[in-house]
Amino acid sequence: LDNQQSEMAEPWPSYSSSSRGKKKRPRSPDGDATSSQGRTENSTSLEDNLIFSDTLIALQLMRTQFPKLEKVVTQPFILQSQLYSSVKDRTQVDRDLESLKKDRVLRVFKLNTGQDDHAIMFMDDYLKQMESAVRRSTGKNKDGSEVFDWFEKYVLRSKLDVSIDHLELCSLLSHGGDARDKHITLLMNAGLLTRQLIDPNMYWFSIPSIGPILKGLSQGRKEVLSLLGRRKYKEMLLSSLEKTRLRLSPLDVRFHLRDLIGSGHVKTVQTPTGLLARMSTD
Repeated sequence: LDNQQSEMAEPWPSYSSSSRGKKKRPRSPDGDATSSQGRTENSTSLEDNLIFSDTLIALQLMRTQFPKLEKVVTQPFILQSQLYSSVKDRTQVDRDLESLKKDRVLRVFKLNTGQDDHAIMFMDDYLKQMESAVRRSTGKNKDGSEVFDWFEKYVLRSKLDVSIDHLELCSLLSHGGDARDKHITLLMNAGLLTRQLIDPNMYWFSIPSIGPILKGLSQGRKEVLSLLGRRKYKEMLLSSLEKTRLRLSPLDVRFHLRDLIGSGHVKTVQTPTGLLARMSTD
């Protein structure tokens, strides 16, 4: 058990594994080519940065382009559908994600906004999000707060799936101490776990504090599709559509377009005047 615990408690890796399995020098998820202001400037157009051949590079760029949000503090995340819009070989994307999960470079989370909706967050960003959530939820009351260390050391490091059952959760937490129901309640209150409605013995791993963003995600999808639907041919130049300000979502149009293209709700068509975004009819 001691060996198992020490293996689980290895330090989190830097972003040193490329999606092809070759080792590179450690780097931050921002990459070397983007400034620290990359998330707020949005200086490059979607048309010029739509297609990539490498999964990790696509993830890193989309991370830097995550919208600046005014009322919600959250670390950047990428939707799996956005990745599918940017890397055409979906089988390669799925393979790369599995490899990056095993290397503990990132985590994948099931979202409640749609049956196939998954969010991807770099591990360093997730741990920052978790730290903020723990601070907010515990406050001055430290009773049972040791469970957050157990969760990070023994659950996150060994369970890579999007969900976990009650018995396995308790078993992994018990590597840290006597895990009780109050500990699991603390994890749920902090937004780190969500109980599944269909099976109350199963939990989804979740990203704390993104509820308002997920509401905006659903509303923004509808708003973009409505914009296209009101056009005569249900299409707009991507460059024009990208400049539209949404009323119902804190996320920008680029974020939603990547998602809608990857999920097949919007198609892109090359024309002499530029790339068209066209509402799918099938």
